[in-house]
Amino acid sequence: MSMDSRPVDHIRSFSLLSMRNELNKLVEQVKDPEAKKYFKNEMDGFYALFTRYLSEKAKGTRLNWREVKTPGNDKIIPYKELKPASHEASKTALSKLAVLKLNGGLGTTMGCVGPKSAIEVRDGMTFLDLTVRQIEYLNRDNNVSVPLILMNSFNTDDETKRIIQKYTGQQLKIMTFNQSRVPRIEKESLLPLPKDPVGKISEWYPPGHGDLFESLANSGTLDKLLAEGKEYLFISNVDNLGATVDQTILNHLVESGAEFLMEVTDKTKADIKGGTLVEYEGSIRLLEIAQVPSEHVEDFKSVKKFKIFNTNNLWVSIRAIKRVIEHQELSMEIIVNNKTAETGEKVIQLETAVGAAIKHFKGAHGINVPRQRFLPVKSTSDLFLITSDLYKLNHGELVLNPKRLFGTVPIVKLGDHFKKVQHFLSRFQSPPHILELDHLTVTGDVTFGTDVVLSGTVIIVANHGSRIDIPSGAILHDKVVSGNLRILDH
Repeated sequence: MSMDSRPVDHIRSFSLLSMRNELNKLVEQVKDPEAKKYFKNEMDGFYALFTRYLSEKAKGTRLNWREVKTPGNDKIIPYKELKPASHEASKTALSKLAVLKLNGGLGTTMGCVGPKSAIEVRDGMTFLDLTVRQIEYLNRDNNVSVPLILMNSFNTDDETKRIIQKYTGQQLKIMTFNQSRVPRIEKESLLPLPKDPVGKISEWYPPGHGDLFESLANSGTLDKLLAEGKEYLFISNVDNLGATVDQTILNHLVESGAEFLMEVTDKTKADIKGGTLVEYEGSIRLLEIAQVPSEHVEDFKSVKKFKIFNTNNLWVSIRAIKRVIEHQELSMEIIVNNKTAETGEKVIQLETAVGAAIKHFKGAHGINVPRQRFLPVKSTSDLFLITSDLYKLNHGELVLNPKRLFGTVPIVKLGDHFKKVQHFLSRFQSPPHILELDHLTVTGDVTFGTDVVLSGTVIIVANHGSRIDIPSGAILHDKVVSGNLRILDH
């Protein structure tokens, strides 16, 4: 050992020992034996993550950009090359499938309280309502029993459990479990922020959806699924309305024997920050923008070099999950999230992404799927598209309106006046007709009447302190409306 590395190793050992002691103190304060066992598992998982973080930090582990390669043709298969399954094979595969939705997020960015999955997105139905309707129809149509599993966080668990009571008696089994609840770390001392196992909510965080595998096992849900004869898990974000059960992809998972499939889709300029699949040091990896050295970020964003991005729709073998957990093989890339606590203190959160687990599974590869399998609702601009006549609803599934002459979706940018769902809804008397729309930008105090038609490129800008009212029945084609205007009915 060189003289230079000794102080670093000493500091790391001291930090690890201090963290272990603090976590043990938290565990010892839990009196109920069952709760204590569960909490200890969470803290052990967190300690392993912290250990890896310090180790990587000490090594100065940095991505070798020269080793980042575009995956070969055998690693990303076009959806159109997949073979559809026979009805019998489909039914057999569906009988072994479970659907898992990542349901840990709150609707705060869209101005809502409670779980994001409870936001109404179409015809009075929430994300959760649409998901339930889809799987119910799947079960009824194929005479199978595909369960819906919700991975909640401590932020969404209570409210979600209350909400799902309304589905009792429907042809669908719903299971829930919680992703881990781990302590934020003080940036200076590298010690856990909370001093007791309950603590304030703001002192804890869910460590990203990469925690799914350990939490699935810790909660007993993994063993329950295996006991029920389930072999395949379809994982997706609850706010991706395009993430429906696709029997062709399921059949490919079964036939290929792959343990992990990631749905990717062609990148547009709107997706340049999305994670992508690469080959790195001989294996397939998910590369996130946070891992890219700063001097190569523009290269990473290139639509020419990295043509696809991760939709976070994943198909995984449940037996393989059991194996990697039991053998403790998971070591997903750590994402360091810098935050400021309520007290103003600088803290860090260590997180992982579920797609990063791809490197631990045999035969893993990507499927390049059509864009309609990626319909996330992250903002009211997305909500604008989902509520419009661009889509039709079919058994809870959004289908692009056949009257739309081209398969692309318009680019929509709504300003701050539309940011919160409540404000957004108050500005439209009814959703505009946008079947021929290419691009829409709206900023400032703008309202829309009923049956407004928008086509081509439409830009509406209300100056500060002024207002623009688009009257009912107005037709705007390739129009720029700006200034201090009130468009009145004639």
